[in-house]
This record gives sequence, structure tokens and C-alpha cells, in this order.
Amino acid sequence: MKKILFLILPIFLFGQSFLISNIPIPRTYIQNLDPYECNEACMQEFIDNGMIFSFLAHADSKLENVEQDEIRMMNIAILNLGSHIISDKLRIAMLLPYKTIGKYAASTTNAAFAYLIAKNRSFELKSYQIESESVEDIREALNQIAKDDFYYVIAPLTQSGSDAVSEINPQMNIYFPTINKEDVQSTSSFLYYGGIDYRAQSNLLLKEAVSPLVIFYDQSDIGHKLAMYEEQRFTHKDVADMNLSLSTEEVIPQLLERVDSVESMEENRTVVKFSIPRRTTNLEEQLKENEEIKKGSFFLNTPIVKSGMIMSQLTLYDTNSTNVLSTQINYDPLLLSMTQYTDRKNMIVANSITQNNNVIIETNSLLGNDIVYDWINYTTTVGMDYFFNKITNDEREYKIDVQENQMMYQIELLQPSLSRFIKYFSTLE
Repeated sequence: MKKILFLILPIFLFGQSFLISNIPIPRTYIQNLDPYECNEACMQEFIDNGMIFSFLAHADSKLENVEQDEIRMMNIAILNLGSHIISDKLRIAMLLPYKTIGKYAASTTNAAFAYLIAKNRSFELKSYQIESESVEDIREALNQIAKDDFYYVIAPLTQSGSDAVSEINPQMNIYFPTINKEDVQSTSSFLYYGGIDYRAQSNLLLKEAVSPLVIFYDQSDIGHKLAMYEEQRFTHKDVADMNLSLSTEEVIPQLLERVDSVESMEENRTVVKFSIPRRTTNLEEQLKENEEIKKGSFFLNTPIVKSGMIMSQLTLYDTNSTNVLSTQINYDPLLLSMTQYTDRKNMIVANSITQNNNVIIETNSLLGNDIVYDWINYTTTVGMDYFFNKITNDEREYKIDVQENQMMYQIELLQPSLSRFIKYFSTLE
């Protein structure tokens, strides 16, 4: 077999500042001196023998073999290989309220940076920090972004910040990875939303709920809103939620026959809500010998650590829960290590992080970033992918439907098993 000669330039180190300096980042280039063509089997032999540079020398464009192409893209990102694609530079801005979103100012920036590295194109990613999410601060930042000729912006803002942007109504493409369009009034065609739909997740989970429904929630806005929504949804279940797959002639008599029983069922549905302050660690008063909540469904709208505490005490005080329900809030591997299997064996978690790309996942890992479980980092990546498609017309990596400028994520129900999350199969069907 012919040997391949290659030239390696210094591999760059990842940093927190993106293209602040005008000095180009060093690139690695591989020169193919092999006069013979290399087919799929030949490339696989290079991979199997650890001859990754020989493989990359031949893999200078997208490969038909999906697994081999994934290996190609992963190594291109890791080694910072010089791109064979000639294109205009991608220019994307990030609008970051550091004081408001805390750690997510860094992690969403890393998610955006990792995506662009994985795509192996020239790019400029520039951050614009704002002191607050006031209309004045955001307008000033957006004016500067426009002056700098950026037309695509990733903005991990809170509800207040997105409302301010809607009021300003800028004529540039802005994506909010933290906001769902159901929570805003904007009709602008320039504003896009990538936030998880907690209502849709709650609806799916409530199909598994029995009465009494016991709702735990923290002091956050999302906790309060979800608790209220779930209570109303559970106690006012509509007849339309029943199976109507029969013909009209069959459905009408069935509905008339079942209205009385449905109304009776609604009357018998009870909801008990517990607001759990941040420092509360003992739930004896709420749970011990409380016949009102026995054998109920327990809905947790609390962060992961608080949820773990609640679940352990559900077992401690013998509530005999039918199941424990939670939205995306508790889709976290920490749940597997901080709770006993006995406490979580009847738990059902809704998850909207259903599409993965190994190359982008690994590139994020190099930056210490998580897009597998962290939904804000994930939705940031989805937004980057959507803008990348709009700018370059390249195929999207995340084939998620977009309806009226909102990302429509599929929802799956999972159970935390002994060591991982597994698919949940309903026992109520």
C-alpha cells in the first residue's frame, strides 16, 4: 500500500474569545500524494488500521457511507482542517444579557461556536453584551449589530427581553433559543423561537395521570405557570380528548352516552398543590399520613436537586404514588445518580431533545459543553443550524419542522431506569 505524505500545521486551541484578533487561526492541511483512487473498502481499511490521515487525504468531500462521513467530519472539526469548500464568510451575532442568564451566556456561545467549527466553513461569531434587557439597552445593541453588518442574531433572552425586542421590531433575523412563541404576541417574520413547549409536554404527561394529581412547584415563574396550567388542564378535560377515530354515525351516539360519565369523572378529579420554597428540605407536614394524596400522580415542576429530595420523601412517607411526572426540567443524567431506583421506578419524563448529531455533540464536548441533556444549548444549536441553512442553502442537520417561526419539537416519554433513560410504554392504554 502506498504511503501518504501529509503536512500538519499547528492545531489551534479553543478559547472563549471568537475572532477578536485579526490574525487568522492556523489551519491543518493534508496533501494527498497517492496516485491511486481509494474506494469505500479502502477507506474503511485506513480507519480500521488507525491511519486517519491517509483516510482524510482521500476523504476530501462528503462520503456516501454515513458512518465514514461522520468520522471525516469529526476529525475535520478536531484537527481544524482547512476547508475544501470556498464560500463567503458566515457572520452571526450573539446578543447576551450576562447578568440575567448567568452561565448560559458562555454555554450558548460555546454551542454556537462548536456548531460553526463542525461545519468547517469560514465564520465570524461576535458577542454583544448588554447590561439589562431594557428596551433602551437592547435597541442600542441591535443598532450596533446592524452597523456591523450582522443580519442573523442568536439571542438567549428571558421573556422580558424577547418582549422588548418585539416592541423594537428590528428588521433582522433574530432567534430566541429560550422562548416559545406561545408565550409572546409578536407576528414579526424576522423573529424565530426555539423554546421547549412545556404545555405540550404537560398535556402528554397528564394522559398518564390519575386522581388525585399532586403538583409540586418552586417559586420561579415557570413553576407557577406550569402548576396553574396543569391544574386547569387536569380538572377540565374536554370530551374532544377522547378517541374520535370512528365514523360520525358511530361517534355521536357514543358521545351522548358518555357525556354524563365524563362530567362525573371531572367532578371526581382532585388536585393538590404544594409550593416548595428553595430552602425547604423536609416534607413531613405535606406527605406524612396524608390520605388526600395517597396513590395519586405526583407532578414535579421543580429543579433536579429539589425533585430528587421530593422523590426520596414520597418513598419515605409511604405515599404509594401511582407515578411521578415531570417535563424537560428533570431530563438530566444527575437524576440517575442522586436518586434510588426505588424512588424513580414509576417516574415518567417528557423530552424534546430527540435529534442528535454525533459530530456536533463531540465538538461541544471539546469545549466542555453539553447539548445532549441541556435543552437551552440544544435549542441554540438548532437555531444555528436553521440560520446556517438560510445563509448557505446547505441541508439542515436538525430536520425539525418550523411553524409560524416556532421550532416544533417532537416529544417522547422516557423512564429513568437503572443506568439510563429508556422509552416509556403506557400502561393506561
